[in-house]
Amino acid sequence: MAETTGSTIEALSLVPKAEAAQSMKDFKSDQEVRWCPGCGDYAILAAVQGFMPELGLAKENIVFVSGIGCSSRFPYYMNTYGMHSIHGRAPAIATGLASSRRDLSVWVVTGDGDALSIGGNHLIHALRRNVNLKILLFNNRIYGLTKGQYSPTSEVGKITKSTPMGSLDAPFNPVSLAIGAEASFVARTVDSDRKHLTEVLRQAAAHPGTALVEIYQNCNIFNDGAFDALKDKQRAQEAVIRLEHGLPIRFGAENEKGVVRDRATGDLKVVTVTPENESDVLVHDAHAASPTTAFALSRLADPDTLHHTPIGVLRSVDRPVYDTLMSDQLEAAIEEKGKGDLAALLAGNDTWTVVG
Repeated sequence: MAETTGSTIEALSLVPKAEAAQSMKDFKSDQEVRWCPGCGDYAILAAVQGFMPELGLAKENIVFVSGIGCSSRFPYYMNTYGMHSIHGRAPAIATGLASSRRDLSVWVVTGDGDALSIGGNHLIHALRRNVNLKILLFNNRIYGLTKGQYSPTSEVGKITKSTPMGSLDAPFNPVSLAIGAEASFVARTVDSDRKHLTEVLRQAAAHPGTALVEIYQNCNIFNDGAFDALKDKQRAQEAVIRLEHGLPIRFGAENEKGVVRDRATGDLKVVTVTPENESDVLVHDAHAASPTTAFALSRLADPDTLHHTPIGVLRSVDRPVYDTLMSDQLEAAIEEKGKGDLAALLAGNDTWTVVG
């Protein structure tokens, strides 16, 4: 993955820089962290707290907005500004904040239930607008806070308290959903791989516009082991496809597997690489204007076994940023017509006076 630094992050150029060097300790709040022992959220929190000093931003100008769920306790534990908002509405609240305060670095923390069920509409519209938000979607494929009901990412047949005979719902693929909503930055990582998680966070922070990062996160109480196929060293060699821009998409214990395009159907498939087909192995292009290949990559993973799951940045493209467009539009209107008169607007030609 390409490296970025706080000094070169265009997306955060309007946010005031910190006056002095910061450390992980500066971003730890005085609140007791209260998740179940062994929860993957601890690892994500530590990675984010450790990464924040790299941005070089004044912590007073960083905001974390969350919805409802276990992950949504996140703002309490970050020594920044934050808001624990309402179920599914974090992207909407963050959109208003990012659009009106371009001097802030705005982050959304949400879960698979919060973001993809009641909050699904808010999520896709934030993505299509390309608001300058960084959305961290913790996906544990279960409702944890409400004690173990199936979620929009739970696999078909999932036995839970709310589906004792097995879930009948086909699960969402959050990465596919984001690419389909024209998201300009889409990535996936894993809670237990701190190096990979941190690098994905770097690239998300550097991106101008909405960056969605799906983080596979273990819920050891209600859905323990959901991602073991991607975490066990031996199994992961066959299951995980690590994407790096500009490099051939190869994986396996001996790097013997590769991803090619099926000439008959146009779909992507995994093959054993041979001298005869080595030239057919795709080179990952995260910056391709068309989302077609990124979407096809997102469909490789089997939803039940997670076999052939791509992680890394699937898509990172430049698109006009909503906040900037809105600011430019307002400035143009003021230049053309002067500052508006709110009283005149409220009492305009379309106003009715009701007389008793």
